[in-house]
Amino acid sequence: MSKPSPILSGLQLKCGNCGEGKLFKSYLKLNDACPVCGRKMDSGDTADGPAFFVGFGVLILTAPFIFIVPMISMPVWIKIITFAVLCGVVIGLILLLLPIAKAILLNLQLHHDATEVKATDVDGDANAS
Repeated sequence: MSKPSPILSGLQLKCGNCGEGKLFKSYLKLNDACPVCGRKMDSGDTADGPAFFVGFGVLILTAPFIFIVPMISMPVWIKIITFAVLCGVVIGLILLLLPIAKAILLNLQLHHDATEVKATDVDGDANAS
């Protein structure tokens, strides 16, 4: 049996190793190991990556509306309601996409055995001329 795609498994919030086990035990809290195949999840650390990508993507999608609303000629109370709705959309999109982004990045990290680079891993002679 071949391993499932880490991206497709992440979109389904499933383990990238077996494609069946749930990654999260709560909203963004990872299981210690996959409940189906037993793969350890503690070796992967996505840090702030998911928050950056989700925040940046949502900003790109919603920024035009945030800049256009003040320029439209309409009563102030409608602008206030519009901004409140936009804030709700931004918060909703972020909360919806954050677990998906974390699952995808974690699955990719574990799939490629990515680790943190340490100072001892860097060759000091590579920059010498």
